[in-house]
Amino acid sequence: MKKTLVIAIAGILTFSCSKKESQKADEKADSTKITDSVNAERVKTNDSIKALNSKNRFKDFNGAHQFFYQNDSSPRYSGSVNFTRIEDERDHYTLSGNIKSGKNSVTLKGIMMVVSPKHMNFTGEITQSITDNDNGKLYTRKGTKTFMSKDGGKTYRLQDMVNGSGFVDYIDIQY
Repeated sequence: MKKTLVIAIAGILTFSCSKKESQKADEKADSTKITDSVNAERVKTNDSIKALNSKNRFKDFNGAHQFFYQNDSSPRYSGSVNFTRIEDERDHYTLSGNIKSGKNSVTLKGIMMVVSPKHMNFTGEITQSITDNDNGKLYTRKGTKTFMSKDGGKTYRLQDMVNGSGFVDYIDIQY
């Protein structure tokens, strides 16, 4: 009788322990599936937010555009400037362009950020050498400069107009 009782208790313990272990394994598998599905949804949501945040709020300026220089004592010089959209950045472009006419030259190189339909902030370097200004002495503007449009976004003019010689320069980008 004691042997039967011991065998019965051992059998009950064996079955009850194995049930709990398999139940825990099932719960763990279910928990992993739930976590994986939640993570998949988060990735989808984050990707859609990232896509929306990288769309431009303003006009797309990507491509080549006309670039002009003029002052009160010189003719109007023209060249081209190229805007290249920066991937995953809203309204940000790398910018490079130049004007060359004889010994006269103007070069733009930097980053342009469109901040409103009428304003763009340029961070970089504008270098010019114009023979009418101090016999072609090289003048460089560095830092952040504003280009502003007064004609509905067709032409943007540099607002830092006074050059190193004290003369007014008109540097325009036309679309």
